Amino acid sequence: MLPNGTRHAAPTIGDHDAGWPADAPRGQEVLSVRDLLETLWRKAWVILLMTILVVGAAVGYGLTQTPMYQASIKVLVGQGQGLTPESNDVIGLQQLTQSMAELAYTRTVADAVIQNLDLQTTPDEFLAGMSVEQVAETQVIEVSYTDSDPERASQIANTIGDEFSGQVSEVSSSANSITAVTWEKAAVPSSPISPNLLRNGLLALVLGLMLGVGLAFLLEYLDDSWRSPEEAMQVSGVPTFAAVREFRLPKKPKKKGAS
Repeated sequence: MLPNGTRHAAPTIGDHDAGWPADAPRGQEVLSVRDLLETLWRKAWVILLMTILVVGAAVGYGLTQTPMYQASIKVLVGQGQGLTPESNDVIGLQQLTQSMAELAYTRTVADAVIQNLDLQTTPDEFLAGMSVEQVAETQVIEVSYTDSDPERASQIANTIGDEFSGQVSEVSSSANSITAVTWEKAAVPSSPISPNLLRNGLLALVLGLMLGVGLAFLLEYLDDSWRSPEEAMQVSGVPTFAAVREFRLPKKPKKKGAS
């Protein structure tokens, strides 16, 4: 009762109470940055566990893969007796180099290399490990071969250059003939190109964190328990007048001789 004799009405479910924004619809929770951070802190073990699982799976899968090595050569396309064409012919040769790159990636070259090195493989399997591309706006073709044996990868790449150069010379024997010369031989690769454990681990770390955060918020959304009197008041709309704290009774010491 107030000093003027009027009675103070108790808050009802329809009234706005402390801690509840006046413009927020009743029954709808308002999340703040603090709430999000508290959720991440409470579910940190979920995020950590998910990250460890994803990174461990990625690294473990990479360790089971066979290391693959790649060796590369560079083939220079020219015309006539010299390798340096006239300025007017440069554009034409660059366009021709693109066609030459297509010819290098053919079964004809694959069959010749297989027979030369007596490889136990088919032309289709051979071409699957081979890649050919023109270096942009140049007369250079880069040929690469990938194999589980670094020395064999280097040997095959160099043989591809020799066989391709020989085939080009056979079909173009005039004075203004097109030439393809291996300008840079392949060296024996010292490290594999796959699996890349560092790259895979970093990608798995990012993915694990994303999945962990998503799982943390999902568990928080499915958790309908109340953690504080303020939260109970916000959800129910009824003010909290008292709270019973959780406590544990001390364990009684066992008597001597008791079984």
